[in-house]
Amino acid sequence: MSRSEQRRSVAAPPPPVIGPDPRAAAFFDLDNTVIQGASLFHLAKGLYRRGFFPTRLIIKGLWLQTYFRLVGRENPEHIADARAATLSFIAGHRVIDLQAAGEEIYDESIARRIWPGTRALAQVHLDVGQQVWLVTAAPVEVATIIATRLGLTGALGTVAEHTDGVYTGRLRGDLLHGAAKAEAVRELAATLDLDLARCFAYSDSFNDLPMLSSVGHPCAVNPDGRLREHAEELDWQIRDFRSGRRAIRLGLIGAAVVGGITGAVSAGLAVRRMLRRR
Repeated sequence: MSRSEQRRSVAAPPPPVIGPDPRAAAFFDLDNTVIQGASLFHLAKGLYRRGFFPTRLIIKGLWLQTYFRLVGRENPEHIADARAATLSFIAGHRVIDLQAAGEEIYDESIARRIWPGTRALAQVHLDVGQQVWLVTAAPVEVATIIATRLGLTGALGTVAEHTDGVYTGRLRGDLLHGAAKAEAVRELAATLDLDLARCFAYSDSFNDLPMLSSVGHPCAVNPDGRLREHAEELDWQIRDFRSGRRAIRLGLIGAAVVGGITGAVSAGLAVRRMLRRR
């Protein structure tokens, strides 16, 4: 029997108990974990429609998104390109204008792309009184809008510098990506007196391994190939909401119809039933 067959033959570990714990919190990646696709792509498309930047930048955004989908991993040069493109399309614009546009874009493009199953997982943490934070490379203004709309505690995101309410085209600190996410989570935990060994983290991407590895309860959500393999090796929890049939086959919690409110309710009830059985 091959190593991969041996892994598949072993029953998945039971889900960790999620209960009241003032020193526990849950950290969720955003893109492809909480929402379908890249939040920056949806933001850029919405801002383009509002005349924030020229056609060449939306074409670059489409190329970067297509490359990532085909290759399945991020190229450092493309990350740098995405950073430069992001900063260039907001330079000279007012913070309040981006925030107002972000609210509209959430309603237009992002709300219907929330994964119901992931939303249900976040709600389980909220229902027992735990804090739930988004941790993303997306602009913190957009991440905060999404967190607020979903009723989450808050958001950590990439911070663009602004002076007198106008973006300068420079970052304040680093792009919140990879190891920077883990560092941001550690800093927040220290500020809030959280015990990371009792905390939870959710992501779809192998690039978020530093954040996932920094908590006691990591979970791969809609994982890419490398993260799925790593999660299976370490017996981490895996949740896949991309296909109801696939979720059932893997013994996972999921919604048969992505995007439907019924799916969100079903996933939430499934989580609660498993917790009550423990």
